[in-house]
Amino acid sequence: MFLYIKLFKESALMAFHALVVNKLRTFLSLLGISIGIFSIISVFTAVDGLESSVKGSIESLGNNVIYVEKWPWAFGGDYPWWKYWQRPLADYKEMEQLRQRSSLAEEFAFMAFVGSQTIKYKSNSVENCDITLVSHTYANITSFDLNGGRYFTESESESGYPVAILGYEVDKNLFPFETSIGKNITLRGRKLQVIGVFSKEGESIVGDSHDNTVVVPVNFARKILDIKSDRLNPIIMAKAKAGISNSELMDELRGNMRSIRRLRPMEEDNFALNETKLLSTQISGLFNALSMAGWIIGGFSILVGGFGIANIMFVSVKERTGIIGIQKSLGAKNYFILLQFLTEAVVLSLIGGVVGLLLVYIASLIATNAFDFDMPLTFHNIVLGLSVSGIIGIVSGFVPAFTASRLDPVEAIRANG
Repeated sequence: MFLYIKLFKESALMAFHALVVNKLRTFLSLLGISIGIFSIISVFTAVDGLESSVKGSIESLGNNVIYVEKWPWAFGGDYPWWKYWQRPLADYKEMEQLRQRSSLAEEFAFMAFVGSQTIKYKSNSVENCDITLVSHTYANITSFDLNGGRYFTESESESGYPVAILGYEVDKNLFPFETSIGKNITLRGRKLQVIGVFSKEGESIVGDSHDNTVVVPVNFARKILDIKSDRLNPIIMAKAKAGISNSELMDELRGNMRSIRRLRPMEEDNFALNETKLLSTQISGLFNALSMAGWIIGGFSILVGGFGIANIMFVSVKERTGIIGIQKSLGAKNYFILLQFLTEAVVLSLIGGVVGLLLVYIASLIATNAFDFDMPLTFHNIVLGLSVSGIIGIVSGFVPAFTASRLDPVEAIRANG
């Protein structure tokens, strides 16, 4: 064991010596390794940060919530929209019928969306605001925090009282210098009293943030909007009881919806049952593709870097041919010479990997602080970067090391002379 430790120490010193003596050659050779590791690990780091953000947004939708609506959730170019566009929309009355028939759902809620609306308060206005129309039970299914004020009372929701809860950004722009609670805003010519303000949530990949939203009771919206319009994308939300799986709830919902819509046994469903698991599956496939792209992009740079390491090692073997001959004449075994040069190749490659990881760390700090995007360099990615560097060092250094180990000591000393 002591021999191997001494061998590694000597090889490491020789590697650093090669760096110092041949600075330009070493720099150009290690540049490929550094760029390759930077390309691969930076992609993985960005994907990890993005995946964490997306999955956090998806989880906020509720893992035990089923969404009954017209359109199924799917991605890709083979989406058969022509099969779905003539389907009927989810209806408020259907939600009430599902509530009466269900034994597996803890709660039902109804919501719909109106985009690109202008909200006014005196001379201030906010354009392109999203309006979310909800039943009173929306708060029992969707998680959110209020920065001030309160949620709708049941009587306000049922009677369609003109009240509203503002998103953080809407509130900040409409009321920059005063509190909004108790004030009246204007939507489509109708006045609504502000009774609450959502806490800041930040941007969401799946679009569930309340920051740029105004939430109003659906029964108030009936007075100024056609809530059966396809443009509102109405949705029925069903939350499973404790101990009930999503698949069990979906089976019950499917049977009840088919009964409510009086579908014959052989007819296809004319509704979609969506769950966040569908989004997670689709998102995972997308991130796997991005990771593969990272391997492909970085692979070419690593390949070039590997040739660079091999070139350095061949030159190193040639320059130290006489030393190899002397070592072998003094009794050094072939494996000793092989491990000596192989260790040197691995050390050189690891130096390139460390430089690449350092660049990734700097890039992650810039992204986190300048663009408010969490891009942590994880321990897993650090180990991966160093492992790839080490493997490249072994692969690219094996042939030169093997060549050195097979040299004849007499010929090696004579060649040096």
